Amino acid sequence: MGGLEKKLSSSQMIILGFAMVILFGSLLLMLPVAIRDGQEVNFVDALFTATSAVCVTGLVVRDTATCWTGFGQAVILLLIQIGGMGVITVAVAIAVISGKKISLKQRNTMQEAISAHQVGGIVRLTSFIIGTTIFLEMLGAVFMAPSFCREFGIGRGIWYALFHSISAFCNAGFDLMGSKSPYSSLTSFAGNWMINFTIMALIVTGGIGFLTWEDIMTNRHRIRKYRVQSKVILSMTVLLIAIPSLYFFFFELSGYPLEERILGSLFQSVTARTAGFNTIDFNRMSEAGLAVMILLMLVGGSPGSTAGGMKTTTFAVLLSTAISVFFHREHTHFFGRRMDEDTVRNAVTILMMYLVLFLGGGLIISRVERIGLLECLFETSSAVATVGLSLGLTPQLGMLSRIILIFLMYIGRVGGLTLVFAALSGNRRGNTARLPQEKMTVG
Repeated sequence: MGGLEKKLSSSQMIILGFAMVILFGSLLLMLPVAIRDGQEVNFVDALFTATSAVCVTGLVVRDTATCWTGFGQAVILLLIQIGGMGVITVAVAIAVISGKKISLKQRNTMQEAISAHQVGGIVRLTSFIIGTTIFLEMLGAVFMAPSFCREFGIGRGIWYALFHSISAFCNAGFDLMGSKSPYSSLTSFAGNWMINFTIMALIVTGGIGFLTWEDIMTNRHRIRKYRVQSKVILSMTVLLIAIPSLYFFFFELSGYPLEERILGSLFQSVTARTAGFNTIDFNRMSEAGLAVMILLMLVGGSPGSTAGGMKTTTFAVLLSTAISVFFHREHTHFFGRRMDEDTVRNAVTILMMYLVLFLGGGLIISRVERIGLLECLFETSSAVATVGLSLGLTPQLGMLSRIILIFLMYIGRVGGLTLVFAALSGNRRGNTARLPQEKMTVG
C-alpha cells in the first residue's frame, strides 16, 4: 500500500479511497444478516445505498427501516460517518490513534480533502474535526432522545436519536421513519419543535465547515479577525436560509397551520442545501417552489464541511463577479479583500460542471423513463449535490437511471475538480507561451 500511495496523487488517493469504502459497504449490505426476511436486494441496490451513504446523499431505492436489519442500518450509519468526516480524515485519525507517523504526502492529501489553506497544523485539525463531530452528534442525540423514546420506546428511541443525529450532522438525510410509513422522512414530526430545531442545528453546524468552526472557536466574538472565507460562508448561510424561508412561508405553505408553516418554511430552507430530510410533501409544491429547491440544492453547503453542492463560496464568488461587472469594478472582492483570477475561473468551471451533470442526467432519465423533465431534474440535482431529497421517483427508476444517479452522487461527493486534477496528474506542465489576443462580444 505504501508503494501505491507514493505513485498516486492526492486527488487520486481521495477518489480511490471513496471508491474502496463504497465497494466494501456494498458487499457488507449484500450479506444475509444485513437484509430483512422477505426482502430481495441485488448488487445495484446495495451499491446505490452504499454510494448514497458514503456520499452523504440520502437518496434510497430501498426504505432504510423496512429493508435493512439492525446490522444493515449500522453499516449504513458507519458509511455515513466515514463519508461525512471524509475517508482521508478517518484514515489519518486511525493512523494518529495507532501511533503511526503521518507523512508529508498524507498531510497534503488531508489538506486537499478538507480544503485547508495550509499543510501546517493538519494533524491538530484532524483531532479537532473528530472531537467536534462526536460532541455535536452526541449532543444532538441527547436533545432528540426524549421525543423518539416517547414515540418508539426507550431502546429503539435512543437508536433513532443517534441515527438521525449522525445523519443530520453529516448532511446525509437517511432516516428510519419507514417503520411508520415508507419513505415518509420526518413528515410525522412536522410540528415537533425539538426535533425540527435540533435537526436544523445539526445540518447547519455540519454544513458550514470545520475550518469555519475552528475560526469561530479561535476568535469567538472578534468577528473582524475571522478569515474572509469564514465571513463569506456565515453571511451566505444566513441569506440562503432567510430568503427562501420567506418565500416558502408566504407562497408554498400558506395552507398549513401557523406552527407547521413556520417550522416547515425554516426546515425546507435549511434541508434543501444537502441534508435530505423533509417535513412536508414536496409533491404538493408548485413548480416554482420545486425550482427554488433545485437552486438551493445546487448551491449546497460550504467547503471543508459534511455538505455537498457547488458550495456557498462558489455561489458568492459568482454573485460578486456579476455585481462587479454590473458596476464596472475591475475585481471580485469581499470584505475589503480582492479575489484572485484562479478563484473566479474555478467558480465558473464548477458551475458549468454542475449544470452539465444535472441537466444531462435529467434529460437522459426523462427520456428513458418517460417522466416529466422537472421531476427528473429534481432527482439529478439532489444526486449531484448530494442532498437526498426526492419526489418519490428514485425507487421506481430502472437500472440505467439508477446507475446515472450513482455516478452523479459519486462525482458530487469527491468533487468535479478533484476528478479533473486526478486525470491530469503528472501531466500539468506549465505552458508560458501566449496566443495572440482577440476580442469577442458576449451577452
